[in-house]
Amino acid sequence: MKQDEKIPYKVYLTEDELPKAWYNVRADMKNKPAPLLNPGTGKPLQAEELYPIFCKELVAQELDNDNPFIEIPQEIRDCYKMFRPSPLVRAYFLEEALGTPAKIYYKFEGNNTSGSHKLNSAMAQAYYAKKQGLKGVTTETGAGQWGTALSMACAFFGLDCKVYMVKVSYEQKPFRREVMRTYGASVTPSPSTETEVGKRILAEHPGTTGSLGCAISEAVEAATTREGYRYVLGSVLNQVLLHQSIIGLEAKTAFDKIGVKPDIIIGCAGGGSNLGGLISPFMGEKLRGEADYRIIAVEPASCPSFTRGKFAYDFCDTGKVCPLAKMYTLGSGFIPAPNHAGGLRYHGMSTILSQLYHDGYMEATSVCQTDVFKAAEQFARVEGILPAPESSHAIKAAIDEALRCKETGEEKTILFGLTGTGYFDMFAYEKFHNGEMSDYIPTDEELAASLASLPVVE
Repeated sequence: MKQDEKIPYKVYLTEDELPKAWYNVRADMKNKPAPLLNPGTGKPLQAEELYPIFCKELVAQELDNDNPFIEIPQEIRDCYKMFRPSPLVRAYFLEEALGTPAKIYYKFEGNNTSGSHKLNSAMAQAYYAKKQGLKGVTTETGAGQWGTALSMACAFFGLDCKVYMVKVSYEQKPFRREVMRTYGASVTPSPSTETEVGKRILAEHPGTTGSLGCAISEAVEAATTREGYRYVLGSVLNQVLLHQSIIGLEAKTAFDKIGVKPDIIIGCAGGGSNLGGLISPFMGEKLRGEADYRIIAVEPASCPSFTRGKFAYDFCDTGKVCPLAKMYTLGSGFIPAPNHAGGLRYHGMSTILSQLYHDGYMEATSVCQTDVFKAAEQFARVEGILPAPESSHAIKAAIDEALRCKETGEEKTILFGLTGTGYFDMFAYEKFHNGEMSDYIPTDEELAASLASLPVVE
């Protein structure tokens, strides 16, 4: 490894340098995200209409388009100290292996038991639920990272935790499921017969392997029919991107410490929590005209919301019981192929990121999963970290950009988000190594059929 004497392999912040407030990128957006709509009336949702679903303080965060900074309560900051700050790492070994003049950095969020960035929002949402005096929370999980993080946070704050896990992941990741149960959560494969909406989905789609949209429907029904419970979500929502802004804030401070400015920022994109959190302070500078960055969202070719979806109002869930959100969507009934590995399975995208993408502040690309796992393997062999499949989408794009720099001779500085580790994803790695993994790309006809069900909003 040829290390720059001025740039350490890992950059950590001191405790005093940790962010004391989350950054709300909406405050700097000229075009704000479109409001959530009541599915019954078609009118913008008011705060009181969301109180039966979410905690009150989280509703305020969800609807806040004006305050650029929202203070992180001391109790949450104390929780963060268990696993934050996370390191900003210079990928010297990867640079050397690629023979690129590019300088590659990654923000590593896997240094906690949940193995991912999801704990940043889980701790915050569990705290607000406890503060409100609730008994417990319900949620969905796809790859299992969010369910694991929330079960940890609920155990810490003494809350009951009910998780509806996408059936294909429930069956492929028994150890992820057991970590949740170790922390006290109950875990149900979705769709299930526990809820009315689950029964309806099973009747309409017999034998389905599920989707995040299905699991969300069940979790919302479970929360709204149980006294003392509220629903919490690990991605997509404005409040979640707000909590995850701590990733980008730490990264920005770390770059400032070493006098470096990234040219290209890359994040995997499913619902938007990781990408939104990583890019937030950099996007703020871009929106205010203070700096410019090339920002790339990377999504799976099997679930291509940005690159092949439609920017329109759609239901946030398959059961059509949740509010309508204006986002890039494949249709609420879209269910990814069973061979799709890992998370990034949601049919839509964060309203914040959707608006920013629509306005041209960022770009998007889609990648096939066999290429993603090739990149993951290459990264693991030289950098020593086994990456999660979700993160590996960003790794693939970062490698592509670094190789492009090799061709042109440009010395670009690349930052990507390493959202977590892949130690609970060995079923997928096994399929890849055995040559049993295939690429599935939905046809135009399949997407057209799914998008045909979009609600008509005047």
